[in-house]
Amino acid sequence: MKEIRAYIQPFMLPKVTETLLEIPGFPGMSVSECEGFGRERDADKQDYTPYLNNKRIEIFSPDELVDRIFSAIMSAANTHQHGAGKVYVLNVDRSGHISTGEEEKDSI
Repeated sequence: MKEIRAYIQPFMLPKVTETLLEIPGFPGMSVSECEGFGRERDADKQDYTPYLNNKRIEIFSPDELVDRIFSAIMSAANTHQHGAGKVYVLNVDRSGHISTGEEEKDSI
């Protein structure tokens, strides 16, 4: 199992969500608001702050869907401009359902 974590432009969230929902067996996702900045910053802004608003997407996926989900996000979230976002894939060693106490080691 892997975690796919993406930081995208807020206005791209509907397009990314729609694209992901087309994937058979898509496991679902969590979305939260976040702020941050990368290498490039706009120092010419009045009331300068380096932080930009983004959406953070977290998806816990079985290994067989990771490449498809990764590619879907990369394509759907692309604004063709700097600051379009980033996508990461991380290993997940353990998970469990709090309500049942059931632990899962290899799949969702």
